[in-house]
Amino acid sequence: MAETRPRTLPAVGITFTKARVSNPRRPDLAERKIELLVDSGAGFSVVPASVLDELGVVRQSRRDFTLADGTHVSYDVGEVTFSVGDNEATSKVVFAPEGVTPLLGALTLEGLTLMLNPVTRELLPMRLFLAGARHGDAAG
Repeated sequence: MAETRPRTLPAVGITFTKARVSNPRRPDLAERKIELLVDSGAGFSVVPASVLDELGVVRQSRRDFTLADGTHVSYDVGEVTFSVGDNEATSKVVFAPEGVTPLLGALTLEGLTLMLNPVTRELLPMRLFLAGARHGDAAG
């Protein structure tokens, strides 16, 4: 009979990054430095409402979200500038209740031209591609 060994699963890694968050409409207000969990499975980034309110971020709309446990919630959404290293991008952000872990979501990562390596869990520059027609190829 074959020997059976316990099967061990690789540990699931998590990645945090430091970012600067600022209000693109209020450059007179100081930016805030925060640590965010990189979550490439989340569409929008999430920052505590108190931080966004300090920055004077306007609540532009209210959106419905489904949490990981299946709960349905509605949160306000605004727009901020995220800076990670030398990369900077304006992106949608969710006004989160206090105590929620700030997240750096997929839309913001894409705007920053960063990607999360699924093996090493490192943030890396995204390889950028453009597709275009050569001169004379367009139908006329």
